[in-house]
Amino acid sequence: MEGIKYIRGPVTAEIVEKKSRFIANIRPVRSEEEANAFIDAIKKKHYDARHNCSAYIVGTNGEFTKCSDDGEPAHTAGRPMLDILKKAELNDVCVVVTRYFGGILLGTGGLVRAYSDAVKAAIEECEIYELSPYQSMHIATDYSSHGKIEHMAQTNGYILKNIVYTEGVEFDMFIPPAEENSCISALTNLTGGKCRIETGDIVNM
Repeated sequence: MEGIKYIRGPVTAEIVEKKSRFIANIRPVRSEEEANAFIDAIKKKHYDARHNCSAYIVGTNGEFTKCSDDGEPAHTAGRPMLDILKKAELNDVCVVVTRYFGGILLGTGGLVRAYSDAVKAAIEECEIYELSPYQSMHIATDYSSHGKIEHMAQTNGYILKNIVYTEGVEFDMFIPPAEENSCISALTNLTGGKCRIETGDIVNM
C-alpha cells in the first residue's frame, strides 16, 4: 500500500535573501481550525514583520488546502509554498513564512524562489513518516473460525486488534481498502458463513 506522508514538528528554519530574512515555521495540524490557530499564533509572535505568508494541506486525502500571500504580490508566496508542500507529498501540515524586509526588492521571481526555498529548508529539517490507509472491519465469529481467520490474517498481513472472548470471539481487522470485497468473500467461505462482518471507516495506521 502507498503510505501517506506526515511530519513531526514543529520545526523552524531560516534563510536570508538579499538581506531579507525568511523564517519558515512548519508543524503538523489535524484540522483547518488548528491550522488557522497556528497561523494566528505566528502572526502574533512576528507582529513586527512585513509579511506572514501561509499555506496548509489538511484532510484524509489532503482535500482542504489554503494559501495566503499576506500582502506580497499575488502568487509570489502562498501558492509557491503550497506547491512545495504538495511536491513533498505531505499531509495534515501547515507552514508560515515570515519575511523581515531587508531593503532590497527581490522582484516576483525572486520572491517565489525565496518563499519556496524557505519551505524546502523547513521540510529538510523535519522528520517525515508514513501511514498507510486500512479498511476497518468488525468481525464476530465462533472460536474455531477465529483460529482460521487469525491464520488468514497472518498470511495476508492483515492487522487484528481489540479481541474480546465471550461465548464467541469479536475483534477488529484492518485490511487494504482494495481488498475489501475479496476479503469478505474469503471470510464467508473460510467460516462457512459463521461470521458477522461490519465494515467501518478507513483509518491510517
